[in-house]
Amino acid sequence: MAKPFLKWAGGKSQLMPEIMQRLPDYVCDGTPYQYVEPFSGSGAVALHLLDSPHPPTKVILNDINSDLINLYRVIKAHPAELLDYLKVIQSEYDKLEDKEAKQPYYYDKRDSFNNRDSSSIEHAGLFIFLNRAGFNGLYRVNKKNKFNVPIGSYKKPSFVFEDIILNASRLLANVEICNISFEDVLKLATDGNQSKLPTFFYFDPPYKPLNESSSFTSYAKGSFDDDDQVKLKEVCDLLDKQGHEWLLSNSDTTNLDANNTFFDDLYKNYKIERVKASRSINSQGGKRGQINELLIRNY
Repeated sequence: MAKPFLKWAGGKSQLMPEIMQRLPDYVCDGTPYQYVEPFSGSGAVALHLLDSPHPPTKVILNDINSDLINLYRVIKAHPAELLDYLKVIQSEYDKLEDKEAKQPYYYDKRDSFNNRDSSSIEHAGLFIFLNRAGFNGLYRVNKKNKFNVPIGSYKKPSFVFEDIILNASRLLANVEICNISFEDVLKLATDGNQSKLPTFFYFDPPYKPLNESSSFTSYAKGSFDDDDQVKLKEVCDLLDKQGHEWLLSNSDTTNLDANNTFFDDLYKNYKIERVKASRSINSQGGKRGQINELLIRNY
């Protein structure tokens, strides 16, 4: 199975068996189809499907986070140059003996990342560095779109994972990578499907936070609030009317409050299943363990 090149809050690697069991038949039987992911994140599901015996004929990956999409595009087009840059970062960081020595380096690189005036390759390398050296692998920006995650406590984080990046580059070779709204992805996928391929949409939006301390939905400037969740459901309704299959994952708001049936009410006309997930990335390292998450689909 292809491995994601990022740590990512809500990443889908551990839920992969549950997701794979719920795919439409045509995804698994060799039928040509189009795969569309409007919230790519770490790309775990897309990479898994691209590396499967029956990969999709056409793939559209999108995310509103322009820093993330730059990383995808660099991995696709310039993997060797990215690896060369990461090797320099690795060498420099390894020479710093402890966290106290590493802190100035980390925050200098964070400032460079936030200036967003470096080359696309360097910016992609800084993304991976911050993702691996930052606290708990979080990606979080403030209202000014400044990455604000502090340094982590990792003694020797690894930034150079050559096999993973080269394999991802190979898999992404013919993928259309976009940086638009999830609503616009719908139009792109339907208008651009000249061959009328069956189209499968997987939605993995920023999760609705269970409480304020678990709110890490600011993966891009602005947040993804309840109004956006409702807009996404309306997109799902439209796709359903057009005859497209879709699968959506999100948090289960009943984990902490049995009366908070936000998604049960919103998606009451669709199939809602609860699956177990063990979340390893959050703001309070001690509060980890298995919780329910939702898989919702229209087929």
